[in-house]
Amino acid sequence: MNDCTLIIPAKYESESLPKVLEELENYKFQKIIILEEKDTETIRSIKNYNCKIIFQSGKGYGNALIEGINTADTKHLCIFNADGSFDPKYLDKMLSLCEESYEFIFCSRYLKEGGSEDDTIITLIGNYIFSKLGRIFFSLKTSDILYTYILGKTNSFKSLNLKSNDFSLCVEIPINIKKKGLSYTDIPSYERKRIAGFKKVNAFRDGFKILVYMLRRFIFG
Repeated sequence: MNDCTLIIPAKYESESLPKVLEELENYKFQKIIILEEKDTETIRSIKNYNCKIIFQSGKGYGNALIEGINTADTKHLCIFNADGSFDPKYLDKMLSLCEESYEFIFCSRYLKEGGSEDDTIITLIGNYIFSKLGRIFFSLKTSDILYTYILGKTNSFKSLNLKSNDFSLCVEIPINIKKKGLSYTDIPSYERKRIAGFKKVNAFRDGFKILVYMLRRFIFG
């Protein structure tokens, strides 16, 4: 499993990220942490862990992921949260499916045997609406469009030519996969309660940005 890199964007995760890295020690993946240089507390908290740190040159969640994706040089990569909500027990299955059959594997909280301890009624409804729009506008067969627990072939990730610096990247990824005709599937997974910190997503502000992005892609391609 040395042929996979975990791309971990972090923002003020000094309490949770060390615990996440400890849990990942049993997995022989490379780990790239992307954060702002001013986030000195998080940087200090992981100084003794085996990971590569990239100082984010831009701003936003999407920008952090793009910089991490562009840095990866293994055969596969996986987007992984710094807050402890992603369970690494799904990594082996995701990697096996990607090696055998697909270019991208999406985890889903809303398939049978999936679930979440961190979802709220607002995010649940919002995700349902955006997943529905994804099916209507782009014929996407994803059941959890805003959930970025995604593993794929690194070259395929890079071929998506991602541009969104904010949370619109969540929907840009599956839209671009569909537009390019790349293969994908989703599997059920359970989202754990975050270890510490707070949601970086503003449900209404970021939801509006995502809606505008999806409408613009539907109209203009």
